[in-house]
Amino acid sequence: MYQYWDKKSEEEIKEIVFGSLAKNINYDEQNVLGVPASYLDKTVFSQDAAFLKDAPFLSTLIKNPNHIGCHTIGASEPFFAGTHEIEKDLIKICAHDILHGDKEEEFDGYVASGGTEANMQAIWIYRNYFKQEKGLKNEEICILTSQDNHYSMDKAGNVFSLPVQKVGVSENGRFISEESVQAAVDIQKAKGVKAFIVVANMMTTMFGSIDEPEFYSTVLEREGLDYFIHVDGAYGGFYFPFSQKEHHLDFRNPKITSVTLDAHKMAQAPYGTGIFVIRKNYMRYANTKEASYVEGEDSTLIGSRSGANAVAVWMILSKYGPYGWMEKIFILQKRAAWMCEQLDDLKVKYYRHPSSNIITIKSEFITAEIAKKYGLVPDNHHAPKWNKIVIMDHVTIERLSELIEELK
Repeated sequence: MYQYWDKKSEEEIKEIVFGSLAKNINYDEQNVLGVPASYLDKTVFSQDAAFLKDAPFLSTLIKNPNHIGCHTIGASEPFFAGTHEIEKDLIKICAHDILHGDKEEEFDGYVASGGTEANMQAIWIYRNYFKQEKGLKNEEICILTSQDNHYSMDKAGNVFSLPVQKVGVSENGRFISEESVQAAVDIQKAKGVKAFIVVANMMTTMFGSIDEPEFYSTVLEREGLDYFIHVDGAYGGFYFPFSQKEHHLDFRNPKITSVTLDAHKMAQAPYGTGIFVIRKNYMRYANTKEASYVEGEDSTLIGSRSGANAVAVWMILSKYGPYGWMEKIFILQKRAAWMCEQLDDLKVKYYRHPSSNIITIKSEFITAEIAKKYGLVPDNHHAPKWNKIVIMDHVTIERLSELIEELK
């Protein structure tokens, strides 16, 4: 069932990571003079600490591999080839074993600085595609996403000089509809837009809500408009595929071209670990040929980046294995369901997608004091309408029950 993802022991993980580091450049032993890099400063970060022999991630951090470029598309800097292989393996796990890419198909991708960058990478690629292949101007290309979108789409519109059109969602269900997509498309079509970069949500940050991408494709195909669909799974990428098996937000859907996953949320990796995955032959639209001193050039928005973050995500997924990860999500789902039962008993109004671990409570049921005491996050700090609970590993039923007692 799983092509690339399997559970590994501590010893296996250490052996693979240290073996990969051994294939990277060794500044102490090799006479390499032209690389503007080195290990972390030894006067501050000692490489002699005894515990490092049992700490593959910290060792990688200190060895400081640079993962500039996208290693799935060909040549990369040979100085860090060992840990580049770990990142390539991670992309395969995400593309095939989590996002169900066909085993005969190849995918490109890299570990970005976060979901924001990964979303912007997709929009950058598709903007350039429409400009280069279709001859369109920026004002003829529109980012189309729901009103519950992450702010990274607005940031991308600003950075790449593209209009952004929001699709309305239902107040209680937080769903887009064919009608709301049509209304949004009509607005931009009247302004001369000829192509759309659709960003469909796999669990929105505030509500954990899900977009049905078929509503987008149905309307845009009916209108005869060009489009790409990118899935923002920055929150849900490591959660939703395990809580809901059948859906249209992964590579089983031929209309999905790229996906963002964010390992520093539900995968609990260090911050700076967004993951971008895209079907083959699109990364070239983001290639910066001017990066000629970099072997393989650079097709990423970020440029230089720490290889330690890629190693960290690979280690986490390898430690759990796919079935251990399923069990982790199963437990969080059960906690979320328990919390919803308690809120139902108290007649507290809230929103929760049944496959999500986010519970968003109407603010009229939560005092400002309770929200502050329990760290509930509002949709708007100035005038909140909703406050959310996120069921993480540390958010146990025991801790949830304290909030329930306060609400009583």
